[in-house]
Amino acid sequence: MSATEILELAEFLGDGIAPELSAAVHEVAAALPLEFRFHAVDLSLERRRRDAEGAYREAEAGIRRLGIALKYPTITEAESPNKILRERLHFAVIHRPVASIPGVPTRHSGKVDLHVVRIAVGGTYEDAGRRIGREAAVSVRVIERGPSRHAAMFAFQLARRLGSGVVSTSKYTIQRATDGLFQEVAEEVAAEFPEVPHHAELFDALLAKLIMQPEDYRVIVCPNEYGDFVSDAACGIIGSIGLGASANYAFSDRGDVVLAMFDPAGGTAPDIAGKGVCNPSAALLAFAMLLGHAGFRGLGLSLNTAVRDTIAAGRTTGDLGGTLGTLEFAAAVVETLRRTLAGAAG
Repeated sequence: MSATEILELAEFLGDGIAPELSAAVHEVAAALPLEFRFHAVDLSLERRRRDAEGAYREAEAGIRRLGIALKYPTITEAESPNKILRERLHFAVIHRPVASIPGVPTRHSGKVDLHVVRIAVGGTYEDAGRRIGREAAVSVRVIERGPSRHAAMFAFQLARRLGSGVVSTSKYTIQRATDGLFQEVAEEVAAEFPEVPHHAELFDALLAKLIMQPEDYRVIVCPNEYGDFVSDAACGIIGSIGLGASANYAFSDRGDVVLAMFDPAGGTAPDIAGKGVCNPSAALLAFAMLLGHAGFRGLGLSLNTAVRDTIAAGRTTGDLGGTLGTLEFAAAVVETLRRTLAGAAG
């Protein structure tokens, strides 16, 4: 690989621990044999309070120009920045891989290697609803065929690469119209992949099975809110929400990915913001996913492995029982990464 190769990406800055996560990403980026050009966009609450429309316009223009973005946690006040970006950029699919890491304390002895693929829009998150007098409230729940098909196609293509099956999950026996449509689409797509095993499970039953036997699942596809629940639950099973990274994808009419945004699953953690102790693992894993999507699959895999190996070696932040600060952990990842890259070069 030539050291002159350049990767440009939008970087959506946020709130709380976001500056520290960004600093950790830049620390690691500087150690990679690639020139990065980060185009920063301020999506902090302070900026959005002054000029929300301008902030979102700038973010939209940045990712549409460059095709990829790395986003850090943002506070939800009047609106959810994640929801606004998903709607403006027509993100249809969210992909979160969750895998056990040796050395992380958990309450489960099995090995988790799971991919949650969820529809990025609709479900119960589509409509904030309204009150009906003092005693009732109502909201509209939306499931659309297009995003359902994108999610199912992504899941089956992923499963084919992994050599695994797909489980589609919802409450299709109760929510017969909405979840029934999702399940109908999943079965239509399954028919296009006869070599990929597929079956459906009711969501409540799946949660119980996931807790008892998480190693039985490899690829799960589901509507928006179900994917939110199950991906955070899976992170809990492997020991920390701070180990979850996600990808958001928008597609062309032909089904090709045209825009991609990567982000850590955790929030802004205001109680520890500015103290230099937050765990940047999820941000670094999101950065690794971005590298793979951008065509640098080897570097992305090396970074993912370096993060996991550093944690497995006991060099961790306080939330995982270690003593390292945020940038100390990033420096430890860089050490591991350099050894990995040197070994690959040799």
